[in-house]
Amino acid sequence: MTHLQEGDKAPGFTGKDANGNKISLADYKGKKLVLYFYPQDDTPTCTTQACNLRDNDALLRKEGFSIVGISPDDEKSHLKFVGKFNLPFPLVADPDHTIIDRYGVWSEKQLYGRKYMGLHRTTFLIDEKGVIRKIFLKPRSKQHAEEITKAWKELSGRPPKDPVSTLPPQS
Repeated sequence: MTHLQEGDKAPGFTGKDANGNKISLADYKGKKLVLYFYPQDDTPTCTTQACNLRDNDALLRKEGFSIVGISPDDEKSHLKFVGKFNLPFPLVADPDHTIIDRYGVWSEKQLYGRKYMGLHRTTFLIDEKGVIRKIFLKPRSKQHAEEITKAWKELSGRPPKDPVSTLPPQS
């Protein structure tokens, strides 16, 4: 799964959404971001997750979150998916796995004893300073927005981990 940890700086990225608009992590500086990676447009679990985020978009925005989805699908596939399910947030196309690899969500999977390479459904909660505050390695598709708001409330009382403070003092 991902090599990233909570407290790490989120890797920068730039990609294109369903309409060909450039989307980058820098666009969300000063904002809280739900960055979710999913395997494929218009499949049952991916659709359930996207619709849960869509149905709770107003609540997530009220809590100060922006949402961006990323999958290996192309812009044309995203355009159909966004239109079919009226998704109010951008989906970034990453068919060459540039962003997916930076976040470490593409690796070996197993289904019915068969091993194959694939995308692990993963969500990163990124704070206003670009720090990963929470990683959901197996988000609950039907309750994902609830997971996000609950986790953020738990995190809001704690400062982000400071990797520098764990280093021994220099003499």
